[in-house]
Amino acid sequence: MLNSTVCSQVAMSGEMSLPSSVRQAKVCLIFATRGRAEVLERVVAFVDSQTVQPDMIIISCVSDEDAGKLASRPGLLVLKGQPGLTVQRNHALKHVPDDTDVVVLLDDDFLMHSRWIAEVLKTLDSDPTISCVTGAVLADGIHGPGYSVEEGQAILARADVPESLRVVSTGCPYGCNMAFRASSIAGLRFDERLVLYGWQEDRDFGGQILSRGGRLVRINTALGVHLGVKRGRVSGRKLGYSQVINPLYLVSKKTMPLRDALNHVLRNVGSNVVRSFAPEPWIDRRGRLGGNLIGLWDFVRGRLTPERAAKL
Repeated sequence: MLNSTVCSQVAMSGEMSLPSSVRQAKVCLIFATRGRAEVLERVVAFVDSQTVQPDMIIISCVSDEDAGKLASRPGLLVLKGQPGLTVQRNHALKHVPDDTDVVVLLDDDFLMHSRWIAEVLKTLDSDPTISCVTGAVLADGIHGPGYSVEEGQAILARADVPESLRVVSTGCPYGCNMAFRASSIAGLRFDERLVLYGWQEDRDFGGQILSRGGRLVRINTALGVHLGVKRGRVSGRKLGYSQVINPLYLVSKKTMPLRDALNHVLRNVGSNVVRSFAPEPWIDRRGRLGGNLIGLWDFVRGRLTPERAAKL
């Protein structure tokens, strides 16, 4: 488990650098997953192509079936516990080894380019004020019907890593691919009131880091593909509720600016209204809109209860 006192002191000082080339930085890679064992097995197998291998892989799941055949893989720890993205990620964070330098959190349907970990380590080592790195997503299946593993691998095979590193400060990481300096997140946890899919849990976690004075960046050299697998996702009604309540709840926590929250809510509600007349086959627009309306009514009544999504 991370030593919270020591690591927090180091993070606040802003003087944390990764180990030199004499001792390779230790990396712990975490996947939270449920109901997608076949995809997860192939995603984890693809990790073998990394030029820098993680020292440990943690699979945080709910049942034995979620991990499939991965339980027998060397260097991999399977944890079972309660369902929910934030709960499962927190469960994994409790088991990160003390000597870990970098914690990587990936969605169970995210494929990394072979240099993803190497580029992240290079970026963190270049500037001790950087707490979190998000890579460049070449294709994101979350915005469409999704990609197969073969399609994702083909996209990466055609991609060339830029020769020049470009580092851009950002207000939040993208939850499908995030890497953290371990000292920067010591003692931090994902908000477990953001149930099920978690919706905006990455923004909230990033906001906690920003409040500590950490820096969040996006780089152009850590390439990846988010397959956007639809199997295992929550119902439209539940997600629609979270689309409204979660951003407004984060405003109350001061981990999301009001303007950003309103932009999220209005954009999502507007899309669900317009597209409910001719919904995409892979999205339950009418269900989402119904959840949006329940969320708006709760907000009008002064109820900021993101955990209610689990009961809809």
